[in-house]
Amino acid sequence: MSKSSYLFTSESVSEGHPDKLCDRVSDSIVDLYLAADPEARVALETLATTNKVVLAGEVRGPASITHETLKETARQAIKAIGYEQEGFHWKTADIDCYVHAQSAHIAQGVDAAGNKDEGAGDQGIMFGYACKETPSLMPAPLQYSHQILKLMADARHSGAVKGFGPDSKSQVTLLYENGKPVKATSVVVSTQHAEELEQKQVRELVRPFVEQVLPKGWFPKEEEFYVNPTGKFVIGGPDGDTGLTGRKIIVDTYGGAAPHGGGAFSGKDPTKVDRSAAYAARYLAKNVVAAGFADKCAIQVAYAIGVSKPLSVYVNTYGTGTVDQEKIVPVLVELMDLSPRGIRQHLGLNRPIYARTAAYGHFGREPEADGGFSWEKLDLVDGLRAALG
Repeated sequence: MSKSSYLFTSESVSEGHPDKLCDRVSDSIVDLYLAADPEARVALETLATTNKVVLAGEVRGPASITHETLKETARQAIKAIGYEQEGFHWKTADIDCYVHAQSAHIAQGVDAAGNKDEGAGDQGIMFGYACKETPSLMPAPLQYSHQILKLMADARHSGAVKGFGPDSKSQVTLLYENGKPVKATSVVVSTQHAEELEQKQVRELVRPFVEQVLPKGWFPKEEEFYVNPTGKFVIGGPDGDTGLTGRKIIVDTYGGAAPHGGGAFSGKDPTKVDRSAAYAARYLAKNVVAAGFADKCAIQVAYAIGVSKPLSVYVNTYGTGTVDQEKIVPVLVELMDLSPRGIRQHLGLNRPIYARTAAYGHFGREPEADGGFSWEKLDLVDGLRAALG
């Protein structure tokens, strides 16, 4: 295989994966607070194991949201995913809540006061990325991995397919030639299933979803199509493996095709730049690519806790740019205020729009009428073209 030809793999996990279930619970609680108070502060972690859920973290919001309210929100999130199993059931799971008030020291660093603008909720670096591999401007291996599991989940929820459980994983390996994906060389899908189904039956239930997602002629050789390689997957979800919020950060972003700053998204209100600045960086990178100034683009932003302005903004077009990448930075910071407040206002992030992000990726989705996935809009394209020619 030549240097211009290579294999690249990305994975996805479903909404019923133990870690993703925890992300869903944490983001459902973020939505609960933002619906009651758009300026609420939430940093919420969830742990799940056999018929047990633990909620912990710090919040600032209406006193009407009690521990019992949080427990019920968690229960309804678990129900929506579809867990009604002996080892993990939305109705019978024991839920402990250790959520407490936000630290006053953190609050004073973040809140606006006097001449001080609202500061970043933490220090850190965040990355955004976009490329021309798919119509959504996302890396193809990750996009296909997400789509396979999303279609399987939709079929499970609708009843169109019987026998799938909530917990599943996918992995797609693509062959690249001259930097572009040309076919799938292997696909792996592991899905929780009903006890009575044999491995061969599960394989044939999964096959149509893979065929639907991959471009025509891309389906791998039969010996490279792996479904439940261990043979059986009946015990799943938190009953099979403990879950935690924030453990699937590569699944959530670009499948390893781009750098990652290390911060998780779920369970955090949008004053936390781990979340909001990563959304802003994706928004900017996507608009740069959509405007035709690069075939792929990564953007890094950096912050210090309590400081409103970003410490740095960096653009990398990987040699695919049609303009000098150094000229892109001042245009981007002119088109968008990258302070925490500026990001939230520009993208309308102080809304209950986060539970839907908890599975199948935070990026590559369609913008929604209520403001969900606003960071996927292409409304900076005209401004970029006007400024950069």
